[in-house]
Amino acid sequence: MCAKVTSIGLKGMEGYRLNVEVKTFVGNDSIRIVGLPDAAVKESKERILAALRSLGYSVNGQKIIINLSPSEQKKSGPMFDLPMAIGVLLSLNELLISIPENTGFIGALSLDGAIVPVEGMLPAVLAARRLGIKRLYMPYDQKLPVLDFDELEIMYISKLKEVIENLEGKGGSFFPPKIDEIDLHNNNFIDFQQIIGHKGTKRALEVAAAGGHHVLMTGPPGCGKSMLAESFPSILPPLSKEAKLEIIALHQLSGISYPNANYPPFRNPHHSASGISMIGGGTYPKPGEISLAHRGVLFLDEIAEFPKKTLDMLRQPFENGKITISRTHATLTYPASFILIAAMNPCPCGYAGSNTHYCTCTPRQTHSYQNKISGPLRDRFDIHLTIKPVDLEFETEKGKISSKYFQSRVEAARNRQYERYGIELCNSRVSYDTLQKTSPLTQVQQKNIHQLAAKKNWSNRTQIKSIRLARTISDLDGKTAITDQSICEAVNLR
Repeated sequence: MCAKVTSIGLKGMEGYRLNVEVKTFVGNDSIRIVGLPDAAVKESKERILAALRSLGYSVNGQKIIINLSPSEQKKSGPMFDLPMAIGVLLSLNELLISIPENTGFIGALSLDGAIVPVEGMLPAVLAARRLGIKRLYMPYDQKLPVLDFDELEIMYISKLKEVIENLEGKGGSFFPPKIDEIDLHNNNFIDFQQIIGHKGTKRALEVAAAGGHHVLMTGPPGCGKSMLAESFPSILPPLSKEAKLEIIALHQLSGISYPNANYPPFRNPHHSASGISMIGGGTYPKPGEISLAHRGVLFLDEIAEFPKKTLDMLRQPFENGKITISRTHATLTYPASFILIAAMNPCPCGYAGSNTHYCTCTPRQTHSYQNKISGPLRDRFDIHLTIKPVDLEFETEKGKISSKYFQSRVEAARNRQYERYGIELCNSRVSYDTLQKTSPLTQVQQKNIHQLAAKKNWSNRTQIKSIRLARTISDLDGKTAITDQSICEAVNLR
C-alpha cells in the first residue's frame, strides 16, 4: 500500500507543502529515504524504527521506501520524523484511517516515541497557515508563544501514541500548559525623559519613528549619539501579533531566542562584524543582523569604522526591505525591513568644528574619513543630524516629556498611514506613484521643491525622500494634506 501524509518544508522564511509518500513491500528489512534529504533527514529512519518498536509495532520482513515530494527541493532537519512515522503506519495497515490532505504533521522523534520540538517550527506553522492547512499536529515548545489562529487548528502533542489515538478518535484536543503573561511595561530602553537637552534631535527621531525613516547622526565623542539611538525603540509602537510571530520565526531560524517579542528588536553589531554576519549567509544561509532587526532598529555605531564593502551590501535592503542570499546549496530571501540609525564622528579625532577641543586632523584626513560612507549609501539616509554637546551648566533638567507621549503620537501617525494605504506600510517605503495619488503636492509646492533641488544639486531620490518626510510630518500634525510648514521642516532634516 502507498500512503501519503502532508508536512511543511522550508526555504528560508518561505514554506511549501511537502508530501511524504511511503510504499512498503515484502523484502529485506530496510528503510530508504529519497527526495534530496540531508544527513539529518537520512538519520530519521533509525529514529522511526526505534520509536515504532518501542510502541510494539513490527517492521520485520518489510522494505520501506519514503519519498519526500517535491523531489527537486533539498530537505533538511528532523522536522519530518513525525509525518514519516505516520506514513509508515498507514502503509503497513497498522493505522486504518483516512487522513485529509489539509492535515499536516511536523516534529522530531525520540527513540522512545516522544515528539520533541526542533528549530524552524514557527516559520513552518506560519507557512502552513498561508498554504491552507486546517489542522496541524506539532510538539509544544516553551520558547514559543501559544499559537491561536481562527483558520488553523494547532494540535499540541508530546508522544507518537497520542497522535495515533487522536487520529483514531480515541483522544481529545491537547492544550499546552499555562505560562505567565509577559510584563508589557518591562523593558530596558532608555526613556526620552532621562536625556538632558537635544530637543531638536528628539523631534527628528519622532519623525523617523513615525514614518520608518533612516537617520545618520554626526557629532563629536560623548555628545549623546549612542544614548539617543538606544532610547529610540522606546518611542516605537508595540508590535502586532503578526509582527511578533515573524520576528520570533526569524530568530528561531538563526538559532537564537528572542526574549521579549512585545517590543521591536534592537540590534547593535560591532564595527568588526563581517558582511556575512550582517546580511546573512553560510552554507545553508541563515538570517543576518539586518533580518534580526526586521520591524525594529539596526544601530550602527561608528559607521565609518565598518568595512566599506559591508556597508555597500546594505543598499538592497535599504530600498526593498528584504535580502536575497545566493549560495551553492540554496538561494533564500529573508525580510529586512528595519530603521537604520547610524552614528559617526566628523573626523578621525572626532573634534572637527568643535568649540571646546582642537582638531588635529588635516583636511585630507577629514575628507578621507567622510568618504568611508559611499555617496549612494549616504544618499539613502532620510534624515541627517548634526549633534552638538549639551552644556550642562544651562540645561541641568532632564527632558520633561516621556517616551510614552512620543510613542502615542507615533502610533497615531502610523495608523493614519495604514488607513491611507490600506496596508501596514509606512511613508518611507511607499512608492512615489502611490504617494502622489494619495497626497498630491500643489503646483507651488512642486515648483519650490524643484528650485531647491536645482540649487542644492539634489538627486531624484533626495527629492522623493524630502516629500516622504514632509508627508510623515503632516501625519504627526494630523493634517490630511502635505503642508508648506512640513516641507520646510523636511528640507531642514535633509
